[in-house]
Amino acid sequence: MTLLKKIGKARELSSLCFLILLFGFVGMVNRDFLAPTSLLNCFNDSVVFTMLAVGIAFVILTGEIDVSIGATLGLCAAVSSTILRDGGSWIAAVLAGMLVGAAVGLFNGFGIAWLGIPSLIFTLGTNGLVRGLVYVYTGGAWIENLPPGFTRMANVRLAGDLTIFYAVVLLLVIAAHVVLTRTRRGKYFITVGDNPAGATLVGIPTARTKIIAYVLCGLFAAVAGILYSARIGFITPTAGNGYEMKAIAACVLGGISLSGGLGSLIGASIGAVIMSSISRILVFLGFSSDYDNTITGILLIVIVVIDAVAQNRAAVKTRRARLDSRFGPPPEESVERSAAS
Repeated sequence: MTLLKKIGKARELSSLCFLILLFGFVGMVNRDFLAPTSLLNCFNDSVVFTMLAVGIAFVILTGEIDVSIGATLGLCAAVSSTILRDGGSWIAAVLAGMLVGAAVGLFNGFGIAWLGIPSLIFTLGTNGLVRGLVYVYTGGAWIENLPPGFTRMANVRLAGDLTIFYAVVLLLVIAAHVVLTRTRRGKYFITVGDNPAGATLVGIPTARTKIIAYVLCGLFAAVAGILYSARIGFITPTAGNGYEMKAIAACVLGGISLSGGLGSLIGASIGAVIMSSISRILVFLGFSSDYDNTITGILLIVIVVIDAVAQNRAAVKTRRARLDSRFGPPPEESVERSAAS
């Protein structure tokens, strides 16, 4: 019974049900969508958004936000790709990209956690700064002629039509989920987002936890950038532009509350599959993929409104229960209860 209650309370369960219902609806309209290859491609295509969603999930769980993650992806992808294009080793390219992502995350974490600047404002500034660095670094030109062996990695199949990229991403998500939910320090992120003042009182390093969250966000953005480079095969100065909205929407669809303290990385990864599948779904439904961003925005607004209303109702219910426990129910409720009995 306890297990069933836990499953029922799992916020990611609603996103999984939504994913199944969405795929089922599209399949009824166009049966070709339910072909195994088509369904697996929905998961294979989600690797970049999954990494972004999981990375920004750490930040959102602490009650903050990061709108610079798309630009960070672009810069990390540009740095890694130029090293590969110029004959550098894969290890050097990956390490350089990860270092850039961690540096951007550390910069964001310092400004928000130590200087106390609102995360939306600071990361919005970082977004402009990093996007400008991408243009300076690339000279406004595309980065092309990446090693064929590197780009072929995106098409390597592990089992059937499942790519090795998605298998690796899935393992990373599971590992990060275990760390977040099963380790003492991993639980700091949710605790800080749920009650920052209370977390500080019990000795949890709130500022350091938020900095680590931003560094992890930068690292996951770097991984996403490297995967993006291998999948696309070239990098433009606008790479990753607008991806931050899809990453945030994926987290919200996955059951992560924008106020922090609620949600899981599994839910974020499910939301990423939904967001990355919108373009494919539109094609199978006979619509233009130009509606992709419009639908993303609508989903984000609707889910945020629903989440806000639910949280407000829960807060009112909690305050009312607290008052009832101290002073008893209001007089009109007492009369009603007496009449009912």
